[in-house]
Amino acid sequence: MAPKYHPTPLSGGDRKALKKELMKSRGVTMMLARQSEDLRARAEAMLREADKLSCESWNERMWADGEPIDPSPTVDQAVNGGFPWLQIECSRCRTPRDIDLAALKTPPTTCVHYLATRLRCEKCKRAGKRPVATLLQLAPKTRRDPFAPEPPAV
Repeated sequence: MAPKYHPTPLSGGDRKALKKELMKSRGVTMMLARQSEDLRARAEAMLREADKLSCESWNERMWADGEPIDPSPTVDQAVNGGFPWLQIECSRCRTPRDIDLAALKTPPTTCVHYLATRLRCEKCKRAGKRPVATLLQLAPKTRRDPFAPEPPAV
């Protein structure tokens, strides 16, 4: 889009007034742009905090009731809130597992409680069984796998 054209007035006083008004307009534009950026940053921080509280609330309801609770946060809300891991357990063999929500091939608007029917235990799947997973909680970091080799000491 082409910049707006302001015809230059013929008289000196009008030219000075136009120049002054254009400078004032540019200053107001920069001030409003800075305010917009500040408000957007505060809004994003507030959204992250709201998503975090939503995940914590859902975890507490899961702990109290022990079943997938509706409504649950969406995958993108959990990731944005700092809870990118979903802790599950096989309902048959009780093997714990952590699922990286950001790596799932589901739409980010999928609610976490809908994942209960889609997630399966890999060990039982190889044995020919297909039990559903039990959702435990959303977590900010993964549990350390007790069967994984120890990291080398530095």
